[in-house]
Amino acid sequence: MKLLLIHTGGTIGMVPGAQGLTPRPGLVEAAIAARLPENIHLTSHVFDPLLDSANVGPADWNRMLDQIDAHAAMPVIVTHGTDTMSFTGAALSRALVGSGRRVVLCGSMVPLAQGGDAEGNLDLALRSVLLPGEGVHLAFSGRVLSAAGLIKHDSHASDSFRSLPQAPLHLPARRRFGAQRLAILSLSPGLPAEALRAALGTLDGAVLRVFGAGTAMSDPALIGALSEAVRAGKRIRAVSQCEAGGLAPGAYAAGATLWAAGVENGGAETPEAALIELWLN
Repeated sequence: MKLLLIHTGGTIGMVPGAQGLTPRPGLVEAAIAARLPENIHLTSHVFDPLLDSANVGPADWNRMLDQIDAHAAMPVIVTHGTDTMSFTGAALSRALVGSGRRVVLCGSMVPLAQGGDAEGNLDLALRSVLLPGEGVHLAFSGRVLSAAGLIKHDSHASDSFRSLPQAPLHLPARRRFGAQRLAILSLSPGLPAEALRAALGTLDGAVLRVFGAGTAMSDPALIGALSEAVRAGKRIRAVSQCEAGGLAPGAYAAGATLWAAGVENGGAETPEAALIELWLN
């Protein structure tokens, strides 16, 4: 049996240096090779240069998907930094729906050989990726989580991720990420309508983090900016600023203007999942 490793970078493969943690090529590959059962043969694809996950984006998701497609039927481990793990989890989960592939993401809060969580996370990833079944998961802190609705809940703790239930994933219209200009925007008290209009003017679409179960300020200029964007063909997809619970259109009159303006209901989607929904559909 063959196993594909895609090593993108991140804390798991770093070592202390004069100016802080820095990537060391070969560290992750060696750690996985040392843990492989005798009947498993490892194929590695290593990003060059290795990336801090703050720099991972659509072009890199496409590189991962190209490698997954090029190594048909292999289970896949993707090692990745934690800061944008939730975006990559949502991206791969949606892009690979219906592909039959099993992918396990893995990273750590502390590098390998530093007495932290890296070794345990790699061990868990290896056990999980060899199980039957398709889908994209995260192996982290003793748990295997669905990657479709990941939230990085804590910036320091080893148990730093949560996975929020998402609606069943549907086949995407596209399986690769294009050059759309998309972003996540947030409502906040006192937000000038001009600021929202200016941001939307530079974008092809946006995820809008709204209040609670789906409310917004009663500001005609702000709603007008949203309406103008929708009329211009830009998709605006709303999600809640709350970590869990999602949206319930119609629950509050203060949200009626959002839906009348043509803003989409993202339901219980995480902001990351909603962004990927815009990218692929």
